[in-house]
Amino acid sequence: MAMEQLLEILQDQATLTTAQLAAMLGEKEEDVVKAIKKYEKEGVIKGYQALINWERTEVPRATALIELRVSPQKDTGFDEIAGRVMNFPEVESVYLMSGGYDLAVTVTGKTMSDIAMFVSKRLATIDGVLSTATHFVLTKYKDGGVVFASDYEEIDERGSNLCD
Repeated sequence: MAMEQLLEILQDQATLTTAQLAAMLGEKEEDVVKAIKKYEKEGVIKGYQALINWERTEVPRATALIELRVSPQKDTGFDEIAGRVMNFPEVESVYLMSGGYDLAVTVTGKTMSDIAMFVSKRLATIDGVLSTATHFVLTKYKDGGVVFASDYEEIDERGSNLCD
């Protein structure tokens, strides 16, 4: 069975049944089940989640991308600071980056003010954090490979406007 094919399908359509996956891959369902269990056990598959368009709900929610410049720690490099940052419940993702800053952090909160307070009181005060730059997400057009089209305009896979 082609590992890459199975993982790509699961990444895009995690709600498919194992029977549907087997049919798509031309494999036996029991082999697909075994492969998925193996990938979960080995940590290749880390979990399953729904992509929510929070803008279509009445739930207050703000998201920010935060650039952190940090001083690598002796013996652990960036790992120690990244570990501290990722343990905050507000933090959705942490990436080690190349370029002008070291860590990219995605944070969610109820309001922009909540995120600003989080950055100033919790992130910026971590030993080894040299500076932060916060960028608030104003509109989400695409996330996790899924297009978040507005009520007024739908965009097809080629990026052309279907309302024209």
